[in-house]
Amino acid sequence: MVTAPGGALRPWSPAEAGATAGAAVRGWAHVRLFSTWGEVVDRAAEKLPAPTGWTHPDPASYPSGGDWAERYLRPLAHALGERVRLGSRVTGVSRAGRDRIVDADRDRQPFVVRIARADSSEEQVLARAVIGASGTWATPGPAGACGLPALGEKAAADRISYRVPDLRDPAVRARYAGRRTAVIGSGASAFTALVHLADLAGSGGNGAGTKAVRVVRRGISGSAFGGGSADQLPARGALGLAAKAAVDEGHADAVTGFRTEAIERDTEGRLVLVGEDGRRLDAVDEVIVLTGLRPDLGFLDELRLRLDERLRAPTGLAPLIDPNQHSCGTVHPHGHRELSHPEKGIHLVGMKSYGRAPTFLAMTGYEQVRSVAAALAGDLEAADRVELALPETGVCGGAGFFDAPAPSAAASTVTDVNAPAGGCCGS
Repeated sequence: MVTAPGGALRPWSPAEAGATAGAAVRGWAHVRLFSTWGEVVDRAAEKLPAPTGWTHPDPASYPSGGDWAERYLRPLAHALGERVRLGSRVTGVSRAGRDRIVDADRDRQPFVVRIARADSSEEQVLARAVIGASGTWATPGPAGACGLPALGEKAAADRISYRVPDLRDPAVRARYAGRRTAVIGSGASAFTALVHLADLAGSGGNGAGTKAVRVVRRGISGSAFGGGSADQLPARGALGLAAKAAVDEGHADAVTGFRTEAIERDTEGRLVLVGEDGRRLDAVDEVIVLTGLRPDLGFLDELRLRLDERLRAPTGLAPLIDPNQHSCGTVHPHGHRELSHPEKGIHLVGMKSYGRAPTFLAMTGYEQVRSVAAALAGDLEAADRVELALPETGVCGGAGFFDAPAPSAAASTVTDVNAPAGGCCGS
């Protein structure tokens, strides 16, 4: 989103790369959120579609990604009308007449925003401020344990996915049915994929013979399937328990302490994962890589950003969200000051502001935007005021699987004193 140059704050337009509002969210439409409707609808934004007859969904229920996009994001975009530009991707941001190294009168120049349209045409607009809220969905982490793609990963792209599979789609179902699939990752997305594959294996028909292999970089510990009672909501514990059940019932194998270095093909064209320690796993037909997401900052390369060397988050925010120290519920409310950069007028918000930290919550993002908007409007009192109260236990647990029953009391009393404090939102 950019704001027009000049005096009063005047939104120019949110640029949506997809053909419809919430295109990235629709990419995981089949996945249930870990927050309730009451935690993913912004108090200010909900006033915009209200005159059209829109009503707030049950605040206590859990939406899927598709629900969120269709029942909130689409009506909100419709209420904003022509201000929302669809099929428009920002490809670069700079200062008018100034590249990254030029100091002279830099702060007095408007931002230059380059936009590519779906029809391959381009345009350029000038802006007083830029709010980057493009998230991290388009840049998933690789299979390689060192942070780079594993050797052979790109060559095996036809057999690798970086998303939780939507097995409701017949073509996707056929891809995994009756086959052996490695799932690389240790977070909630990996748990979800394991349970979906286990459900496919138990569905009979062409699903018979479906097998998953859970591959994680950590060693064996009591938190291998979540933190039990250390999880911030019992329902998220249920997700881990369901993944554990997939292993216990024989629908999935577990390989721990395995750090992928290479992906090779055997003589039959199947994939073999090779570890840094030289271990070679049995061949699989498919690989699902769910190792987290990372921000794409390339289109901001001509701007002067101050980013934490580890998380790639603004340096004022990074200590507050470090997953080694914080879970969702312990992140301190923050706003424009923590999100500021040496380049005045640019703010990264939402998932992009968190860099590689996995602890982001929608309601935290809403507060970020409220604070930044108030600061741009010149109301520093409002910008500095904290208007976010997270429940003490956090709100990042899982909704489980749609109609799955709540975990039993016995199942939720497992305690692991070594459970990590962070990673609560799907690292």
